[in-house]
Amino acid sequence: MPHHVRGIGLPDEEPIELWIVNGRISREPVDDAETIFDGGWILPGLVDAHCHVGLGPQGGVELDEAIAQAETEREAGALLLRDCGSPIDTRTLDDRDDLPRIIRAGRHLARPKRYIPGLPIDIEDEAQLPDAVALQAQCGDGWVKLVGDWIDRGIGDLAPLWSDDVLKAAIDAAHAHGARVTAHVFGEDALPGLIRAGIDCIEHGTGLTDDIIELMVEHGTALVPTLINVENFPGIADAAGKYPVYAAHMRDLYANCYPRLSAAREAGVPIYAGTDAGGMIAHGRIGDEVEALTRIGMTPTEALGAACWDARDWLDRPGLDDGASADLVCYYDDPRYGPEVLHRADVVVLRGQFY
Repeated sequence: MPHHVRGIGLPDEEPIELWIVNGRISREPVDDAETIFDGGWILPGLVDAHCHVGLGPQGGVELDEAIAQAETEREAGALLLRDCGSPIDTRTLDDRDDLPRIIRAGRHLARPKRYIPGLPIDIEDEAQLPDAVALQAQCGDGWVKLVGDWIDRGIGDLAPLWSDDVLKAAIDAAHAHGARVTAHVFGEDALPGLIRAGIDCIEHGTGLTDDIIELMVEHGTALVPTLINVENFPGIADAAGKYPVYAAHMRDLYANCYPRLSAAREAGVPIYAGTDAGGMIAHGRIGDEVEALTRIGMTPTEALGAACWDARDWLDRPGLDDGASADLVCYYDDPRYGPEVLHRADVVVLRGQFY
């Protein structure tokens, strides 16, 4: 049976009516459609732009746990996930019509002993990075994930993993295969080389400076700050007793991250919402990340867009377009009121099915 929803759309706050037929959105009226939502707010499915389905606090998980993670995201209204690196192959989840759509970045790429054990593919010789990137570009869904910096125990602080020339060759290789590239970066030193090499996005970005922000604007580099995960920085510093310089650096990055990210937003750096769910962060918290984005100066509408219509546009995925898959969330209360509303959609529609 066809279904019908009616309410207010965002960001324009105009009345909207949609009909759902065979799992697709129709903007044209359909006879005999059953109205299943009327009088609230209607949005495209939410987006978590930094998520790890298949990763748990202890590393890779079994496939049934990965499915449970995806179900938790669906319950929170996050129907499109950009999976920024997973140690297990989750492509069989694409066969499940009841799970969010996943855009994969393949496996993390790092140097030996320069990232969380068991998560990345370790590149012994950095000259091999372009070939490794080309392979991950073919394994993923249009994205590749690099580890841009991590603690170097030889110097006792964060340090870049790759030389600038290798980064340029690697990112060019990804682009030649039709993939975009993103990188985990906490500190300052790795950012200029990555941005000048043409990287498409920076994850975390707590080491931004005025000069780096200018570079990001010049190159059109996007940012996914994962603010709710940055809240773990003090605990990371407390656990780094053997490396006092690194610990002090992490505390400094935490203390200054909100002003730095506010400056990036004011300068026009595109910013999107991602939770980093799967490791230290539980799944289903996209509403908390949206609220955190308001603390860097985003309006409630702007912050919600960073996890919804703007993020979908950035990821080249449709919203509430005629003929698009019926992936939408409906709220009787204004979802800009905070995570207590955003986490509790009154109706979730995924591929035309209601939850």
